[in-house]
Amino acid sequence: MRPSKRALDEMRPVSFERNVARYAEGSCLVKFGATHVLCTASLEDKPPQWLRGQGRGWVTAEYAMLPRATHTRSRREVTSGKPSGRTQEIQRLIGRSLRAVTNLPAMGERQIVVDCDVLQADGGTRTAAITGGWIALRDCFEWMRARSIVKDSPLRDHVAAVSCGMFEGKPVLDLDYAEDSIAETDANFVITGSGGLVEVQATAEGSVFTTDELARLLALAQKGVDELLALQKSALA
Repeated sequence: MRPSKRALDEMRPVSFERNVARYAEGSCLVKFGATHVLCTASLEDKPPQWLRGQGRGWVTAEYAMLPRATHTRSRREVTSGKPSGRTQEIQRLIGRSLRAVTNLPAMGERQIVVDCDVLQADGGTRTAAITGGWIALRDCFEWMRARSIVKDSPLRDHVAAVSCGMFEGKPVLDLDYAEDSIAETDANFVITGSGGLVEVQATAEGSVFTTDELARLLALAQKGVDELLALQKSALA
């Protein structure tokens, strides 16, 4: 039995609340159970310096956790002068995931920064950030389209992410912290609406895992992402 009493293939309750940040061009408060992430998308009128003059835009992300997002207070990374390796890895993952479904030339020479701030963490913060970040990005593009900044939305597809793992010898979907902290295998899957894989992160934490177990985790992830895609579409309806 999972600590949460969920079935092996059962997601936590998931919700999306749009337009929660007054000044951002796009925003979404996403909740995966007790994991809550505020995602905002901000339009900048010029691309990064290294991309100027190339006729295309850029989508990037920044990720941070509030000091009391976890059981004990964590120090703000700004006080140390630089983000941790974990933070850099997660924000690069979010950026890659969102760019994978964006037509960058259709943006023109502009940049959108998607900020993902973890208000409360209970496992799966990166997957929640990607899934909610897509909604914030979509609404930013719609804001641009409504003002004739772009003719059509540069988004080419949906994208969502979910965690899976081997917990007490069984494949489980959408790990919370109680499972993630002791899982034998921890994996994150980023999948597009058309079923394409953007990224797979899988690590043996306790004992090695087999290719058969990886296939079972992927099948679970696809089920979870299908549910997330349906919820994204419902939130936009």
